[in-house]
Amino acid sequence: VQLQASGGGLVQAGGSLKLSCVVSGSISDNSILGWYRQAPGKAREPVATITHEGRTRYADSVQGRFTISRNNVGSAVNLQMNNLKPEDTAVYICNVYWRNGDFWGQGTQVTVSS
Repeated sequence: VQLQASGGGLVQAGGSLKLSCVVSGSISDNSILGWYRQAPGKAREPVATITHEGRTRYADSVQGRFTISRNNVGSAVNLQMNNLKPEDTAVYICNVYWRNGDFWGQGTQVTVSS
């Protein structure tokens, strides 16, 4: 299983970015797709996840600003990020998880200037 993330970049505060992650290989029909982030000197933290049934969960810090989505076959997961803040600056990493699998992408840098 491989995950390839794209869409990061530099944006001013209040702007928007859309991250995409393509998942290749065989994954479980019950997989959970998610986005995590890691800022310099900080631990990796969950941003948003989505189940195969479409149930979503968000970190409190991004609730109402970010939207996660996936395609029906689970081969791609997107993260629409609106009203970005400087504290959103981090490497964003996509993940696919199920009972017997846990795979990570390489990450994409998001930088929000004030």
